[in-house]
Parts: sequence; C-alpha cells; structure tokens
Amino acid sequence: MAVKIRMRRMGSKRKPFYRLVVADSRAPRDGRFIQEVGYYNPISDPIQLKLDEDVILDWLQKGAQPSDTVRNLLSSKGIMKKYHESRFEKK
Repeated sequence: MAVKIRMRRMGSKRKPFYRLVVADSRAPRDGRFIQEVGYYNPISDPIQLKLDEDVILDWLQKGAQPSDTVRNLLSSKGIMKKYHESRFEKK
C-alpha cells in the first residue's frame, strides 16, 4: 500500500482550508484517510500552519511520500531537514 501525506480541501467556495492527512494513494483527494497530521489556512493573515512534527516524522520513516505542496510546507517548517538528518546521520 503506497501511503501519501497530502492536503484535503475543506471550507466553502473561494475560502479553502486544508487538512494535512496521511492517506492511501488510491483514495480520492477528499476521501478516506488514515490520520490527520495538521492543517493549513492560506486565507488568514498571517497564514496558519500547524503540523504535528513527531507524527509526520514517524510516517516519513515508515515510507510515506509527501505531495509536492506538502513537501514545500514541511521544508518551510524544517521538518524535511530533520528527516534527512535523522535518515543519513553517521553511526
């Protein structure tokens, strides 16, 4: 089962609000998901972005692949750097 970390669109027309979820790659965008790991509100000023770092790092270690947009959000918070360092640290 290929697992992705991606955004689930919510909110009304022209007022999007996204939840970051871990889902099977075959599931529809707003369909079934495994776990919610954060949210993103691009409309608010300042932009709201809340991520559950420990859970996201755990899913990345298990092999979950973030979508391009989610990868950019994770990089802006420094989570991808932490994941890269933990993966390639010298023992």
